Amino acid sequence: MELRNRNTRQLRPAMCYSKIKNRHPASPSAIIIGAGFAGIAAARALHDASFQVIVLESRDRIGGRVCTDYTFGFPVDLGASWLHGVCNENPLAPLIGRLGLPLYRTSGDNSVLYDHDLESYALFDMDGNQVPQDLVVKVGEAFDSILKETDKVRQGCNEDMSIQQAFSLVFKRRPDLQLEGLANKVLQWYLCRMEGWFAADAETISLKCWDEAILLPGGHGLMVRGYRPVINTLAKGLDIRLNSRVSNISRHHDGVRVTTESGATFVADAAIVAAPLGVLQSKSIKFEPRLPEWKEEAISDIGVGIENKIVLHFEKVFWPNVEFLGVVADTAYGCSYFLNLHKATGHRVLVYMPAGKLAQDIDKMSDEAAANFAFMQLEKILPDASPPIQYLVSHWGSDINSLGSYSYDKVGKSHDLYERLRIPIDNLFFAGEATSALYPGSVHGAYSTGLQAAEDCRMRVLERYGELDLFQPVMGEEIVSAPLLISRM
Repeated sequence: MELRNRNTRQLRPAMCYSKIKNRHPASPSAIIIGAGFAGIAAARALHDASFQVIVLESRDRIGGRVCTDYTFGFPVDLGASWLHGVCNENPLAPLIGRLGLPLYRTSGDNSVLYDHDLESYALFDMDGNQVPQDLVVKVGEAFDSILKETDKVRQGCNEDMSIQQAFSLVFKRRPDLQLEGLANKVLQWYLCRMEGWFAADAETISLKCWDEAILLPGGHGLMVRGYRPVINTLAKGLDIRLNSRVSNISRHHDGVRVTTESGATFVADAAIVAAPLGVLQSKSIKFEPRLPEWKEEAISDIGVGIENKIVLHFEKVFWPNVEFLGVVADTAYGCSYFLNLHKATGHRVLVYMPAGKLAQDIDKMSDEAAANFAFMQLEKILPDASPPIQYLVSHWGSDINSLGSYSYDKVGKSHDLYERLRIPIDNLFFAGEATSALYPGSVHGAYSTGLQAAEDCRMRVLERYGELDLFQPVMGEEIVSAPLLISRM
């Protein structure tokens, strides 16, 4: 079936490796909804397998929740910015290595809790007094002990509960682990950092499932030049239609029909839905026929967290030469932290990173108000701070194109939901970080699900064409690899 729009303007046909001349009027075709990492990965793979491919993207740019901004004259990632798992096992490692993109390793630990090594923290109380480093380390060890105790709680309970509830039970069982004064404020900061990993508050994170995802070895590496070079490389030569917000996806026995808000209609053999989970939850895309109930439940029951970035560019450096500046408080909500890009990239930039309820509240502010709020937090710990000369603010929670940052396991919901969201429905396939049971919430998770959806799509379509053996596989191709360029460690 040939890809076309409603005005019947023909696309340039892709070459079909068929030994039977004129067997089909056109080569196999697919429509990809969403030009984030999952969508672009799927489109790249199918394009290279001689499918006709169109990518429909609602934004005026590609990348989705990967957004490298150059307003300051140098790259700053407003969305995803780390490679979680700096190792050859990471699906993105061959591409990043081949492009020669440098990574700044912020931690050699592949833990959820320590994406920065402890010695890279400088924590302060609200009066600007720095927390002694030995106390930071000591409380970090206590936090680790508390988490181990929550595992005992998990093993002894049939019903799920939140991480916050589990902490309360631990303190009742082990009052010796309960901290007071400054130590408790540091503990709240560690909890705040954990919430940042999931982009959600501890009261909503599942005790049963919070550690179900696989963490690749090698620690965490910051993309020094941003993620844009990677997504641009994958997107080269693809037919991508920007400002094309999909409103309807209709599937039939012999293909799919996709309609955009502007009224343009596209038809193809199959479609891959790589829209963010928050967008699917908003039901702004209508499916005909309606998706099965189990699929709708998967969409609605996976959590969507919010983490924003307020990027402050300064004329001079006035802060300590550490990777993370933290503000400790009586509650996790009152705590905050700044990523110091100067140490990693040489640019005079601090990035304030609120998550969960705090991110939701800041999301409602104007850019100016949000930047002022972040600077006020900075002034609390560094009274001599000079105002920023420029700022950038993300609004992932309120952005109609994302409606959230990334997925997490909600209390009472099964981790199997990620796999259910991935399972195809006829000739409709699904991709994105929220369809990755192994690597949810990560760029490499999104990328790998795009490749998987492309392979599933290729197999399904070519089975119908009866030419399965005539096409090369999408996945498993030999890729010329190059070592990752890692600084610091």
